[in-house]
Amino acid sequence: MKSKTNTIAGIRFSQRLEKWNRLQNNRQMPWKGEKDPYKIWLSEIILQQTRVEQGLHYYEKFIKTFPNIHQLAGAADSVVFKLWEGLGYYTRCRNLLITARYISKELNGKFPDTYEEILKLKGVGGYTAAAISSFAYNLPYAVIDGNVFRVLARIFGIDESTDTNQGKKIFSKMAGELLDKKQPGVYNQAMMDFGAVVCKPLAPLCTACVFKKLCFAYQHDKVSVLPAKAKKTRIRNRWLTYLIITHRDKVLIRERTASDIWRHLYEFILVETKKKENPNTIIQTALKQKILKPTTYKIKERSPVLTQQLSHQLITGQFIEIELLKKIPAPDNGIWVKKTALVNYPFPRFINQYLKQLFD
Repeated sequence: MKSKTNTIAGIRFSQRLEKWNRLQNNRQMPWKGEKDPYKIWLSEIILQQTRVEQGLHYYEKFIKTFPNIHQLAGAADSVVFKLWEGLGYYTRCRNLLITARYISKELNGKFPDTYEEILKLKGVGGYTAAAISSFAYNLPYAVIDGNVFRVLARIFGIDESTDTNQGKKIFSKMAGELLDKKQPGVYNQAMMDFGAVVCKPLAPLCTACVFKKLCFAYQHDKVSVLPAKAKKTRIRNRWLTYLIITHRDKVLIRERTASDIWRHLYEFILVETKKKENPNTIIQTALKQKILKPTTYKIKERSPVLTQQLSHQLITGQFIEIELLKKIPAPDNGIWVKKTALVNYPFPRFINQYLKQLFD
């Protein structure tokens, strides 16, 4: 595939993009134009692997609850995870707390002001470091995200896969060369906005695009195939059965501590199997694994099958409500809590689907 890089570069790509930004870009977001590195960092962490429409609500909640980094750093883990609940990719939340506490305690609340130091922060990669550097400090670093990959691949006709080391080098080099060094923050935001509202993944607005006469993909009917990706995501299938174990007005829950999905969130007693099993088999498995202790019980209800699609996993499972006639000690990481107190604990969305049905 022949690239039109030289042609586009010759007419000063960044100027044309910034003209579109001044005259046509109406995309509104609360962090646009923000100079406070704490707020920029917070927005970028929230938006990692998250749609803007979903992340916006969480950003506003976090800023309202934790107006500065000291307040975020001083919050209890459970409070922050509860606020993050439903956003997914909970490693981001753990890294958020680690970084907030590091900056608050070790740097006296002063956010790093160089690309290199920002890049050292837990949970911050090249894209996020470039975004913070350019938006907060006007440093000349180009952001490279899905929007940027798409714009460059289509306009310049780059068929190198975006998920290979070679592809990333090519795109990073080009993005750096095209960057407006005088206004890197403005340029970076314009590039991301253009990819989000014009050069969209599906149904891009090609006929209204300011680059349509120069866009390789549009001129060669390649819009639907660019950018290219070499790897296909492998999906792991899991079957989870949760035992809702109750005694009078209390229910047994525990914190997930293993290095797996939903770490540091809470759940009911879990039995994972390769396929759907009947309730008695599940309970016998729980007894053999010493998750439960022998006692008299009554199976009350079994939920319909629920599913949740994660990026690399398909979660399928159900809930079995069990009433104990005699209370048992809580297992490791487990606690008995009042049913009315469940709203105070952060649960994964898979469990919240069930709780919503239960209490609605």
